[in-house]
Amino acid sequence: MLVAGLCLGFWHAALAQVPAPAAVITAGHKPNAAAQQRKHYVVLVSLDGFRYDYAAKFGALHLKQLAAEGASAPEGMIPSFPSVTFPNHYSIVTGLYPEHHGIVENNFYDPARKQSYASRNPDTVRDGSWYGGMPLWSLAEKQGMRTACFFWPGSEAEIAGERPSYYLHYDNSVPDEERIDQVIAWLKLPAAQRPHFITLYYYEPDHTGHEDGPDSPQTGDVVHHVDALMGTLEADLKALHLPIDLIVLADHGMATVEGGWIDLDKYADLSKFVTVGSLLYAPNEEAAERAYEQLRGASDKFVVYRRRDVPAHLHFTTNARIGDPVVIPTGPYLIRAHAPGTPEVAPAPKGDHGYDPAGMKSMRAIFYAAGPDIRAGYALEPFANVDVYPLIAHILGLRIGAIDGSIEPVRGMLKGTWRARATWRVRDSIDTALNTEITEIG
Repeated sequence: MLVAGLCLGFWHAALAQVPAPAAVITAGHKPNAAAQQRKHYVVLVSLDGFRYDYAAKFGALHLKQLAAEGASAPEGMIPSFPSVTFPNHYSIVTGLYPEHHGIVENNFYDPARKQSYASRNPDTVRDGSWYGGMPLWSLAEKQGMRTACFFWPGSEAEIAGERPSYYLHYDNSVPDEERIDQVIAWLKLPAAQRPHFITLYYYEPDHTGHEDGPDSPQTGDVVHHVDALMGTLEADLKALHLPIDLIVLADHGMATVEGGWIDLDKYADLSKFVTVGSLLYAPNEEAAERAYEQLRGASDKFVVYRRRDVPAHLHFTTNARIGDPVVIPTGPYLIRAHAPGTPEVAPAPKGDHGYDPAGMKSMRAIFYAAGPDIRAGYALEPFANVDVYPLIAHILGLRIGAIDGSIEPVRGMLKGTWRARATWRVRDSIDTALNTEITEIG
């Protein structure tokens, strides 16, 4: 979709240049509270850009077996808009749409701060003041439960006054198998130090899907690779003989790009605007309205709205970081405000994402879950990724505040008593409840 969306060579492309192996950072947290030590465990894995149909398309045998042993969403999990990496990973762990948690794109401008957030900039990625909501690791730590993150957008920052007990700065050079080894090492810690919620992130098949397209043999190869990793992970988790629920999902899907770049400044005067990718930040209301009128109807490759008029199903109206006016592609097109100032060297991507998931099924992501709390062979209807948060919080027995998600769409995957006890509901006042204090125990 956008330069900001496709910068999903993203986070890993710049931060992966660190030559030394990534080192685990240990926060100075108390041990697990006694009550938390008796609870189950959740390992949450993201395979970035793993489209909902890749397992069937390319024959991902281990993920298919995971579906047989537990629950899956055969027609996909629905990402939040925009369907790009940082907003969706953070929606998954907060239960909030991007307009509410504030990470509205991989890269964006904040008119109030007069500063830009960039997914490739460690200074912004690690600055907790950019992030709203209560990520699962902060929720758990506040309630006396240890957590660990082997990479996840937001996990390097202190958010809501908390960090994971164990985390790492992003470094994509860490070998894939070593990441699994570290997860297992954490789960072998003594009960008082052992994390009950763990995240694990892989940047494939997103990277290859961009470079070679979602239907390419190369994408099939990396699908087989990460599928094998999931087979290893599941076998290693089972060998621990702990009550662990494994959840494997993705942030978004991938579409085959049609055509070349569309530059918005060919249709509208954006000379006084701050722009990030295709996000437009007007200097005043008059300029915003003028650009809207110039862009409206200018191309069949996109539609334009004033931010207040963006369709409700996108949940993309209330945050000034979104910009105004708002340009939304009508298909798998590459859109940006301006062409780069220097000649382009890299070819346009063959695959991309960031599009409206309601209009493009190819944006849907995978969801698999198996473990002692999950029914075997259960097929979920498509559901929003903000519903993962209350599911995990429920399995871990954590009290939650206000969220956009609901456990109702995924309640059926839980076994008997767990299903009956699932009572989280969507809060009716997000803005008020975001300030709700959660009492720390232990």
